[in-house]
Amino acid sequence: MNINTVIFDMDGVLIDSEPFWRQAQIEELKKYNVIVTVDDCINNTMGRKLDDLADIWCKRFELPITSLELQQNIMNSVIALIREKGNAKTGLYSLLNYLRKNNFKIGLATSSSIPIIDAVLDHLAIRDFFTVICSADSEKYGKPHPCVYLSAAKQLKTNKEQCVIVEDSITGMISGKAAAITTYVIPEDVTDPKYSIADGIFTSLEKIEHHLVNGANSRFIGNNE
Repeated sequence: MNINTVIFDMDGVLIDSEPFWRQAQIEELKKYNVIVTVDDCINNTMGRKLDDLADIWCKRFELPITSLELQQNIMNSVIALIREKGNAKTGLYSLLNYLRKNNFKIGLATSSSIPIIDAVLDHLAIRDFFTVICSADSEKYGKPHPCVYLSAAKQLKTNKEQCVIVEDSITGMISGKAAAITTYVIPEDVTDPKYSIADGIFTSLEKIEHHLVNGANSRFIGNNE
């Protein structure tokens, strides 16, 4: 495969921020005597736009606040956690440097809102690696709809056959596949059968770099390869 473009999701791919999203949701909902678990967040809101996420909880539990208020509260909590505790995913800097050195086009296509994107890129000091930055907030539909990935690919002026998406969630994987772009995943559980439609299943960004360096011929690279 002659790959010359990589489009990254952000949360859970560039930064280990998925736990922050879950913590923020759990703590905000608890203020209204609503108890949700980490699994509830994974199953219902992981990979979704902030407005979709807030709408889900507001409607399900008939919260006494607006969706917009819940969005703002969750976003503020996530940004604070990113600035306090955010760490780059293992292998991120090495992979980004490899891609830039080898003249890959690099894009970002995330469900997160611009303030959260800014917090992540500035905290990790990686903004300059990305030629194109797309938020699903600017799209009519969020993931699993493919539009944010299609927008990123269009802005990068890339041939979809030469492009790879890197995702971590089921929602994001479906979005990438729906865009008809090769989609690699680095899920929390590589044995989860829900990821079976991915074009590549990896345990880390380091494994993806190894995969690209060696010609991107195999479908799966696990811990021992």
